[in-house]
Amino acid sequence: MRLPTARPRSTKVDRSRVDRRLALVASGVVAVLSLSACLVLPFLPNDPATPSGGSTTVPLSTADASAVRQPPAGTTGLDRFYAQQLAWSSCQGGECATLEVPIDYAQPQGATIKLALLRVKAKSSNGRLGSLVVNPGGPGGSGVEYASYANQIVGAPVRAAYDIVGFDPRGVGDSAPIDCLDDAGLDAFLGMDPTPDDLAEEQAFVKGAKALADGCKARGGALLAHVSTVDAAKDMDILRATLGEAKLHYLGKSYGTFLGSTYAGLFPAKVGRFVLDGVVPPDLTSSELSQGQARGFEEATRAYVANCIKRSTCPVGSTVDEGMQWLRDFLKGLDGQPIRVTTDAKITELNEAWAAIGLANAMYSQQAWPSLTSALVAAQNGDGDELMDLANQYADRTSGGTYAGNIMEVIYAVNCLDRPDTADLTVVEKNADAFAQIAPTWGRFLAWGSVPCGVWPIQTGNTPAKITAAGSGPIVIVGTTRDPATIYEWSVRLRGDLANSVLLTFDGDGHTAYTRSNSCIDKPIDDYYVKGIVPTDGLKC
Repeated sequence: MRLPTARPRSTKVDRSRVDRRLALVASGVVAVLSLSACLVLPFLPNDPATPSGGSTTVPLSTADASAVRQPPAGTTGLDRFYAQQLAWSSCQGGECATLEVPIDYAQPQGATIKLALLRVKAKSSNGRLGSLVVNPGGPGGSGVEYASYANQIVGAPVRAAYDIVGFDPRGVGDSAPIDCLDDAGLDAFLGMDPTPDDLAEEQAFVKGAKALADGCKARGGALLAHVSTVDAAKDMDILRATLGEAKLHYLGKSYGTFLGSTYAGLFPAKVGRFVLDGVVPPDLTSSELSQGQARGFEEATRAYVANCIKRSTCPVGSTVDEGMQWLRDFLKGLDGQPIRVTTDAKITELNEAWAAIGLANAMYSQQAWPSLTSALVAAQNGDGDELMDLANQYADRTSGGTYAGNIMEVIYAVNCLDRPDTADLTVVEKNADAFAQIAPTWGRFLAWGSVPCGVWPIQTGNTPAKITAAGSGPIVIVGTTRDPATIYEWSVRLRGDLANSVLLTFDGDGHTAYTRSNSCIDKPIDDYYVKGIVPTDGLKC
């Protein structure tokens, strides 16, 4: 399977479970590290047009209402979308509305869909600065749900000054969701052997991937061809206009950074105060994405093992290398001999696939490591319940066998349009061998996860491309040095690509940094949003 860059949370589970999952969320709404040291390093040379930070202030942009609602130059037929009025009404978590957008931007007079929105209004009425649009990642993460945690996903000064606005991107959550398989079918897809050992197993994997692709084709309708990141970025500009903002102020985490940088490339003059945390560069190929995640999860797993072996309860051995081999042997053993699961209504055995998903879940946050250790101890004794629970959290699946969200399906619908791939088994096998050399635990798993895009029913001919967003306002990039899902090198890469950006570095573990690292990272970002002060490029904490 392809690992989401950010894991989902659902509002359709009980509150106690949501509270527990907040500690695990990939977008990092809970602080898990507390470091006080922070250095300013000459990390990258500044381009002449790039603000050096600290002394540059970016004012909030204002414009008359008619200018705010003008469609992009050179487009036709979009006036009515830009002119629409949002009808906000009270709902759980804040105020809800829907935004109408065309399915196909090349045919704006054709069919439309409505995107679900949630607004949590600024705490300060006098000091309100505007709207801050947020996206937690995925692709497939719900921005509506993310915004409902407004008090935790941004700093207190930002929360006071901005309405926090989340939207479910097209095809996601409550925005014309793409649903390719029934629950049993999705169980079968996620549970198939993720590291085929012979031709028969490889062909079975391709068959399973094709079942997902065929299901999307049969049930996705016209929208399936129009859920690319470019389509979602165009939706964001209509959202900006209907919020009455001359420029878009934005927080994107994980895949949300890809969405944000795509927006910046399409609408550089509309970029307001932008923060991209846990970067997915737009020019990554599918192979680079898989290989990078393999390296990231390998490093994160080693960090977990290094922490685990210091504790008497750790079952994996006494050295990091021993522990990594123990985990590989454990997963491989489950391939041939699964262990029992008693607390799930539909799945009675924990196999290699579900165990790997549970293990991946715990790599996003150090707060999940104790739960993983407990699950591994139980699994060592033949009990797969705890590890299955971790897998269910990752897949947004209940122990009753139902899926609360569609992230495990729509992630392919989006990625396969953005980054086409191949189902040529010779290429996949070659990648699997190469990835395994640098990431023995995760390499094969991630290499085979790209196969669904090789059999995808819609081939757009799209190719990943570098985005410079020349002419944009300053964009703040945040990278975490041991991020499993979006490796640090990708933040460096995007910093080099964007014409007007600065890079902040969090030296730590886990996925993303803002509001889950320390004040050295949080304060400059809060000051940027609230005061317009561009952070110092090269800040490392």
